[in-house]
Amino acid sequence: MPSRSRFTSPVHAGARFVAQRLILKPVVWRLTTVTVLGREQLADLQAPFVVVSNHSSHLDAPLILGALPRKLARYVAAGAAADYFFDVWWRKGLTSLFFNAFPVDRTGLRGRKGMATSLLDDGVPLLLFPEGTRSKTGELAPFKPGAAALCISRDVPCVPVAIVGAHEAMPRDTGWPGKGRPPVYVTFGEPMHPDDGETPMEFSDRIAKEVVGLVDYTTTYRELHPHVRSRRRSVES
Repeated sequence: MPSRSRFTSPVHAGARFVAQRLILKPVVWRLTTVTVLGREQLADLQAPFVVVSNHSSHLDAPLILGALPRKLARYVAAGAAADYFFDVWWRKGLTSLFFNAFPVDRTGLRGRKGMATSLLDDGVPLLLFPEGTRSKTGELAPFKPGAAALCISRDVPCVPVAIVGAHEAMPRDTGWPGKGRPPVYVTFGEPMHPDDGETPMEFSDRIAKEVVGLVDYTTTYRELHPHVRSRRRSVES
């Protein structure tokens, strides 16, 4: 198992602040027009917790980390596909620096669950994509129960998130967002807790339904509040 010291190190957190907040976020926010909804849902949230989201673009993790309040994002560790992001040294290094990443199996944390549970035990929040991989069409795939199982085993809340527009802005198999600052939306839902006796699959299904509802809400919001494509516009509410 990789050393866990970097995940809780203030020195690493400082370097990550520079990478995330002074480099990555300004670039993503400049290339797209970002609207953040539901941040008030996070007012009482404390680490550790597990953030879960739909996944259709390489923009998803930067958008979520950039949209989270700084105090909550400081130590978030993002689960990243072991067979892609940790296969060569330079990609592993960049992924670790920018996303505090740890390797996960695409089938749902199988064989690497010990790392995720240990991080939660250390108070480190997690960012996971329960679909296991990016959607090719933008449509949600079934959620794997690994994230829900972690919440149940460690009695931590799950923060559901919906991302709308990222697939159109930067679909799979593209390396850069489209021209014209395409609009993207990040919506945070109310933190969820497992019910007594709820199984990982049952809780996972409930989380998936909440994410679907947030996607529908955000899609309706986008239709009712069309973006003015201004270089200055970025809404956080």
